[in-house]
Amino acid sequence: MLIFVFIPNKNFTEGFHQDSDLLDRRKHCFSVQSECGEDLYFSVELESDLTLWEKAFQTATFLEVERIQCKTYACVLESHLMGLTIDFSMGFVCFDAATKAVLWRYKFSQLKGSSDDGKSKIKFLFQNQDTKQIEAKELEFSNLFAVLHCIHSFFAAKVACLDPLYVGSQATTSAAPTTSGTGKLKYTT
Repeated sequence: MLIFVFIPNKNFTEGFHQDSDLLDRRKHCFSVQSECGEDLYFSVELESDLTLWEKAFQTATFLEVERIQCKTYACVLESHLMGLTIDFSMGFVCFDAATKAVLWRYKFSQLKGSSDDGKSKIKFLFQNQDTKQIEAKELEFSNLFAVLHCIHSFFAAKVACLDPLYVGSQATTSAAPTTSGTGKLKYTT
């Protein structure tokens, strides 16, 4: 799975920009970060082209998440090898790598906050549905940047599913079959 994050250059407003804010003299620029952390820098002629690129990236992200449905990463929890699955319909599932026993499961809507150390650890803050208490879960990953990109992409796709105009535009432009065979957009938060 290859996931990119589109980052438009917001250093201009309606044609005004400061040359010192740009990497070069081009006005309508954006960078793309790959899941391995590589930054690619692009420019377009018109601001309207920038909007087209942004929409294309949003659509590509949505379609890729819809296609794969879930992604699992190896991680460490309290010195034990675990797996974290990010599943479009179920949310976050952490399981023991050896026994496959599920330790915890949370919906996307239960994530109330998160932070990372920029190296290997992510701390998730989930709200327990029954007790309404916040539960902290800290996991360590060997590929932190890829995990963060994946989580971002899944959340972006979830948000896109809530926008009826976006969903309608995807239904008319996408002829890709779904893995379930029952149609699109049956997802829950």
